[in-house]
Amino acid sequence: MLLKMIEKQEQKILYKYQERDLDAIFGRIQKYPNSYNLLYQLPTGGGKTVIFSEIVKRYIAQTNKKVVVLTHRIELCHQTSTMLTSFEVENKIIDSSVKALDDQNEYRCFVAMVETLNNRLTDNQLVLGDVGLVIIDEAHYNSFRKLFKFFENTFILGVTATPLSSNMNLPMKDHYQELIVGDTIPCLIKKGFLATPELYTYDVALGTLKVGMNGDYTVKSSEDLYANFVMQDKLLQAYTTESLGKKTLIFNNGIQTSIHVYDTFSRKGYPVRHLDNTHSKKERAEILNWFKHTKDAILTSVSILTTGFDEPTVECIILNRATKSLTLYFQMIGRGSRILPDKPTFSIIDLGNNSARFGFWNDDVNWQYIFKNPELYYANLINDEEIERKFVYVMPDHIKEKFKKSAVITYDIEEAYQETKRSGKPSKSVLEASMNQHAKMCKENSKGVKEARALITLLEDDIAYRIRLYSYCISKSTKNYKEWLEEEYRRKLRAKINKLFSGV
Repeated sequence: MLLKMIEKQEQKILYKYQERDLDAIFGRIQKYPNSYNLLYQLPTGGGKTVIFSEIVKRYIAQTNKKVVVLTHRIELCHQTSTMLTSFEVENKIIDSSVKALDDQNEYRCFVAMVETLNNRLTDNQLVLGDVGLVIIDEAHYNSFRKLFKFFENTFILGVTATPLSSNMNLPMKDHYQELIVGDTIPCLIKKGFLATPELYTYDVALGTLKVGMNGDYTVKSSEDLYANFVMQDKLLQAYTTESLGKKTLIFNNGIQTSIHVYDTFSRKGYPVRHLDNTHSKKERAEILNWFKHTKDAILTSVSILTTGFDEPTVECIILNRATKSLTLYFQMIGRGSRILPDKPTFSIIDLGNNSARFGFWNDDVNWQYIFKNPELYYANLINDEEIERKFVYVMPDHIKEKFKKSAVITYDIEEAYQETKRSGKPSKSVLEASMNQHAKMCKENSKGVKEARALITLLEDDIAYRIRLYSYCISKSTKNYKEWLEEEYRRKLRAKINKLFSGV
């Protein structure tokens, strides 16, 4: 059944939901042939390019007017041009090599990158006449708005998986009169068009991350967090536990982090490559070809594969980063959602609390509400501190194994704190008792002081979790204070272990 559907898709036969949306869009084109801006939403993998290619074909046949398709990357220009050609639409790419359009009457369709076309039109190097329809792919990017002034008497169709502007100060509702929403992710999964996700989350303390001018976490603060040994080890453990043997795509927020990931996995002997925007076109093609044809391949990347990349054999997506961008969240996960006859599911490993912030990727989303009320949507997003307050640390099995000789490996910080209030004991006694338990666990599961102190590293997440709960209890949760408490905790824990082995 799945194989038949994929074969039909390759033949560019529209499905019922695509035909329904196409009819709705044409209804608006016929009702508002000029000066109307319409936005269309459909999830990644739903066939947006197929739909708007069919729209171009039918529009030209009905009106004989010209169509301009805009993209934000040159790779997307070529992919779009290829798709249009498969629909028997002759088209011309307007790239940096095109300085004039003396042959424009030979074509009814043009594909252009936004910056190139804007420069040509602004400098009066190009004049596009008789354009009736402009289609904007990945319409949530703000760069397209600069071209609207050149097509004021034209029907503009924006297409996106996430009708939420990349800049909260420039809402899409200010530039599009209406939004048409296509089938939801749950619906496309149920119909067999998208793979079913299997989500694995790992709690990560994001208190050290800083938000930049673009509203998302800065690369530097992300590098500081995700390139360190603790997070690299957590990533490796997550991969070996949930994704071992699967073709895996890892998203990072910084080149240095991705290089560290490459080194970490390479040292373990896993088939891994690194890709970022500094690679040449030839290098990128070679790396992607390797990824496509290598069993169990791991590709660690930075930003470059969030759009315009389609590799259906991806079986696992690892979000080795946090983001405040709903669009980026959907784009990254969408790279693994393509379905194949032998791939009904795919895995998501979230190492950035992203699912806690945005909800599950396959939840129903009220896109009409988000389109009309973006400021309320942003205002109601759960913040990092709220997310962390809800964390419940569960010791991973591979760490539990190292402490299997201990009967008790958990400690209820909040209950212990409440007991100090009832008994009048100092609040610091909570941490003392916690340290005593950790020290006992290390002694019970080691043969000497050196081995016991080495076990402290495995307790890093548990220590951080306990300190965080304690700081909430005493209503003193500044970053510097928590860092000081953690360092003091480790120092005293090492001292306690020394005493246990010395018999003092």
